[in-house]
Amino acid sequence: MAFARPKKREPVGEAGLFEYAVGALARRMRTERDLRRLMKLRAEEGETGARAMDAVVARLKELNYLSDTRFAEDYTRVRKEHEKFGKRRVQQDLMQKGVGKELVASTLETAYEDVDEVALARQYIARKRMKQPSGANAQKETVRAMNRLLRAGFSSRAIYKVLREWELPEELTEGMEAGGADAEVFAEPEEGARDSDSYSGQNEKE
Repeated sequence: MAFARPKKREPVGEAGLFEYAVGALARRMRTERDLRRLMKLRAEEGETGARAMDAVVARLKELNYLSDTRFAEDYTRVRKEHEKFGKRRVQQDLMQKGVGKELVASTLETAYEDVDEVALARQYIARKRMKQPSGANAQKETVRAMNRLLRAGFSSRAIYKVLREWELPEELTEGMEAGGADAEVFAEPEEGARDSDSYSGQNEKE
């Protein structure tokens, strides 16, 4: 049985784009870059579509429906207070979502100004129910825990302090503190492991 191909959407003008954009923002907050990406799929091609998108973005900002500043603040609050992620993870995620570098820096400086990174790492461990490495696989489990905490955005120095609280054998954490070259690039995710993201949904159908 042959399946019919989905009909290609007809391009819409400024009014149609505005209506669509308001609906997209009502479902969840978005950055300007993300919203433009979605509108581009429905806008007319060329300069006509570009002008229509610019006009829609300008109107949404005037109405305070669209704000990268508000998005960055809300996103950071959720990731820090609920997900317990470290500063570097949130920085990476905001940059990937199209928030400007200066805005990311100022938002994180304010949000994490008085945060005890070691305490936050402990909260992350508790939230994820990470178990203390033990037994024959202690070394492998320790490396996995270190990588997981790095991916969560914590510095190697903070990770070292947390793992030392587990009273692991010295050889398992040897070199971590001295090598505290805080990872700028996070380790590859473990197979099948994904941290939850309250702002996820990049694959949702719009």
